Amino acid sequence: MPQFSESAVNLAPSIASLDAAQWDACANPDPTRFNPFVSHAFLKALEDSRAVGAHTGWLPRHLVTQDEEGNISGAAPAYVKSHSQGEYVFDHGWADAYERAGGQYYPKLQIAVPFTPVPGPRLLVRPGDDAIANEELLAAAAREVVRQGGLSSVHLTFIDPSTAERLTALGFLVRIGQQFHWQNQGYSSFDDFLATLASRKRKAVKKERQTALAAGIEIEQISGAAITEAHWDAMFAFYIDTGNRKWGRPYLNRKFFSLLGEVMPESCLLVLAKRDGNYIAGALNLIGGDCLYGRYWGAVEHHPALHFEACYYQAIDFAIAHRLARVEAGAQGEHKLARGYLPVETYSAHWIADPSLRRAVERFLIQEREAVAQMNADLTEMGPYRKDEA
Repeated sequence: MPQFSESAVNLAPSIASLDAAQWDACANPDPTRFNPFVSHAFLKALEDSRAVGAHTGWLPRHLVTQDEEGNISGAAPAYVKSHSQGEYVFDHGWADAYERAGGQYYPKLQIAVPFTPVPGPRLLVRPGDDAIANEELLAAAAREVVRQGGLSSVHLTFIDPSTAERLTALGFLVRIGQQFHWQNQGYSSFDDFLATLASRKRKAVKKERQTALAAGIEIEQISGAAITEAHWDAMFAFYIDTGNRKWGRPYLNRKFFSLLGEVMPESCLLVLAKRDGNYIAGALNLIGGDCLYGRYWGAVEHHPALHFEACYYQAIDFAIAHRLARVEAGAQGEHKLARGYLPVETYSAHWIADPSLRRAVERFLIQEREAVAQMNADLTEMGPYRKDEA
C-alpha cells in the first residue's frame, strides 16, 4: 500500500520511530486514569518481541498528527491486517459474505491494541482546544489510508462511548458488544463486598473460595520488581497451555513477557497458585490508574474453582486493597456474573468503503445492538446482588 501523508498526518512504520514521551502525552494525559495498553512501552514490547509485525498479519502503520513545532498532537495505534484474528470484535462473517459476493475484504486497517479486548482510547490526542479537531483528522486520515491503499475498511475496536458517538457523526457504523466488569462501591474488605450479595450467592462464593484451596494450594500476589524471570517462565507456560487449547496458536511469545516486566514492572500483577512448592496456575493482570485489567490465565494442574479464585476473587481483593474503581475481566464469560461481575457495553466503530457491504453491515448492526441491549438488561436482572443493592 502507498505511504499516506499530507501536511498534518503521517504514517509511522513502527512505534520505536516515535517519541515515547510525546506519544504518552496523548495516550495517557491523566495519570489517575492511566491505561497501560495504549502506552508507548506496551505497544513497543509487542513490536520488539515480534509478536506484532508483517509476518503475523499485523503490519504497523501508526497514524500521527503534529503541531507547528513538530511535536505529536495526536496518534492512533494502527495496523494493516490480512486476517481478523486477535481482535475480539469478530467480523469473520462480514469477510466471508463479502468474498462470496466477489469482494476482497483483506487487507483492512485496524486501529486497536493487538490481542487486547480492553476498552480505552484509540484516537489519542493531546488535551487542549485542538483535541476534537485532531481526533477528526485522525479519523479522516484512516479513511484516506483505506482509499489510497485499496483496503476494504477501517475498524476501531474497544473505544469509549463518547468517541463512538463522535465517529457516528463522521459516517462510521457503531457496533456494541458485551463484557463483564466488577465495580468497587467503596468496599473496605471482601466480606464487605460479600454482604451486598444475595444470601445464596454469598454462600456459593465462600464455598468456591474454600474449594479452590482445598488441595493444599497457596496463592501469591507478586508485582513490580518482585517479579523474576522464573515467575515469567511459569506464567508463560500457563499462557501457552490456555492458548493451545483455545486459539490453536498463542499470539504472544516468551520474549514479550520479559520485555513487559522490564519496561512496565509497576503495571504488572501476577496471581500465582502454588502446590507442594511448585507453581501450577496463574493469572496476569495489568494495573491501570483506577482499574485492574485481567488478561491471561493458565494452569498445568486443573483444580475445581481455582480459575475463579485466581482470576476473579483475587482481583477483587487487590482492587479493594488498592482502592481501584473496577476490575475488567476481559472478553466474554457469562460465568463471571455469579462472581459479582455485571455486563457492560463495549463499543467499536467501522467505516466500510463498499456502499453495498456498508448497507448490509448497517442493517445487521441495528439488530445486533437491540439484542445486546436486551441481553445485558436480562443478565443484570439475574445478577447476584441483593435487590436493594442492585
